Amino acid sequence: MPFRKLLLLSGLAFSLIANAATDTIAITQAWARATAPGQDVGAAYMVLQSPVDATLLEVSSPAADSIEIHKMSMDHGIMKMRMLESLPLPAGKWVKLEPGGFHLMLFDLKTPLKAGMQLSLTMKFKEKSGKPYTRQIQVPVRAVQE
Repeated sequence: MPFRKLLLLSGLAFSLIANAATDTIAITQAWARATAPGQDVGAAYMVLQSPVDATLLEVSSPAADSIEIHKMSMDHGIMKMRMLESLPLPAGKWVKLEPGGFHLMLFDLKTPLKAGMQLSLTMKFKEKSGKPYTRQIQVPVRAVQE
């Protein structure tokens, strides 16, 4: 009987640790760029870190009709941007979404993004094991001087 209790407690502890790993995806330095009046496309940036292999699958917001994960790169002096279906988050590594690299593109904004406002984002992740995870965050909008 004590062995069964030990197994049960070990299983429970492992389950709690596994759930805690997913709940600790770090999202830091999040911000969105303020848009010009009439501009209906925006961008958001942040730094992500997951303790387990995971993937950012989708991002949505009531402020935009759609949000895409994009990658910007230079190819022979030409800047290229392409949409990604998902963004891998290797365990323990920081993945930066920043101007000139990975970023989120917000399309068909309902209103311009003004400095000082907060942008609500819902982020959907999936662990390598297939376990889904959703996180809602508030992102400050900043004016950026070019």
